[in-house]
Formats: sequence, C-alpha cells, structure tokens
Amino acid sequence: MEINFLALLLAALSTLVVGFIWYNPKVFGTIWMKETGINPEEGEKPNMIMIFGVSVLYAFFIAFILQTVTIHQFGALGLIGGDVATAKPSYTAFMADYGDAFRSFKHGALHGTMTGLFLALPVIGTNALYEKRSFKYTLVTGGFWIVCFAIMGGIICAMK
Repeated sequence: MEINFLALLLAALSTLVVGFIWYNPKVFGTIWMKETGINPEEGEKPNMIMIFGVSVLYAFFIAFILQTVTIHQFGALGLIGGDVATAKPSYTAFMADYGDAFRSFKHGALHGTMTGLFLALPVIGTNALYEKRSFKYTLVTGGFWIVCFAIMGGIICAMK
C-alpha cells in the first residue's frame, strides 16, 4: 500500500480553509479572540506566512497519522511488517478482496470525527485546564479540530 502524498497535502491544506471560516469574526473568531485575550489592534503584527506555513506542516503530520486510522488496509500492511515484497500470497488475496473496502469520504469522516473527539479534544481540554482557559475556549478550539479531523479523514480515505 502506497502513501498518497497528494491526499495528505490536500487534507493538510483543508485545515486552512476550515480555519478561515471557523475563526472568521462572524462565526467563532470573536469568541476565540475574547477567550484568548487577543486584540488584533494591539501589539505587533504576526508573521502570517510563517504561521500558515508551520500550521500546514503540523496539519501534514496529523494527516500522516490519520491515514492509519481511516484506511483499514494499513492494519493488514502492519501485520506483514510493512514490506509487501515479503508478504505471503494470502496478503495479496486479502488485498484483492478488500483493498477498497470502506474507502469513502463518509467512512473517513466518521473515523476522523471519532479521532478528533477522543484524541484532539481531550488534549486541548487538558491544556486549557492547566492554562486556566475557559470551557468556551475548549469548545471553540476543540470543535475546530474535530471538524478538521473529519474533513481530513474523509479526504484521506476517499482518495485512493
């Protein structure tokens, strides 16, 4: 099974699109700025090119791991040690029968949502507790990542 780097890149870039919508002042941007104490009129302007670039890099890292969660065939690949050349004929037969099973946007979005809900949200929530952030902050930021994981999972799983 080969890694689809185009799918991973598109999934990573999708986080920027979701972020532009999610953090728009007419959606959750105003709430998020209030909860973080950020005031765009105060202080120096951030280097947005660097921020977006590193954000896409981090999102690519997330996408790389999400493929193993959303594409079940990676489990079969893991069972043979990751080297298709040394696999027994049963692996080839299995992949011929099930190589495209559950490879849809809907299925990937389901697993992405579950990963966001049960991995990203608890990490964000735990950090928010120690940083003394509000529950509203946790919901806005956690919700963003749940939606991102869902879309990323859908893209990754659907692109064969």
